[in-house]
Amino acid sequence: QVQLEESGGGLVQTGGSLRLSCAASGRTFDTYSMGWFRQAPGKEREFVAAVDWSGGTTNYADSVKGRFTIFRDNAKNTVYLQMNSLKPEDTAVYYCATQGFRYGSIWASTSFGYWGQGTQVTVSS
Repeated sequence: QVQLEESGGGLVQTGGSLRLSCAASGRTFDTYSMGWFRQAPGKEREFVAAVDWSGGTTNYADSVKGRFTIFRDNAKNTVYLQMNSLKPEDTAVYYCATQGFRYGSIWASTSFGYWGQGTQVTVSS
């Protein structure tokens, strides 16, 4: 059973930066793709970014392209989300996610079915 634990959320002003971390345990980390999703109040959870098992291929939602970067350190069993140029509309609970099978595609956001508990990101205007 995989366990995912996010950290790094907080309150930041518009234009600021935050780095989220997600530590994974319970499985062979470097054979599973990882993703970040977010859920704002009153809205459905949405895809933010994903990275394949090697870290060599990434996928981003249009709303965060050019501002957010997803990357992973397989030696530390950790995936990160570097968020720059933050906007108030980025305010949400951010969730780390992974898939139930190895070497999964990062282009099918619905394939992510294992979630962390989430970390709050609030961007003030």
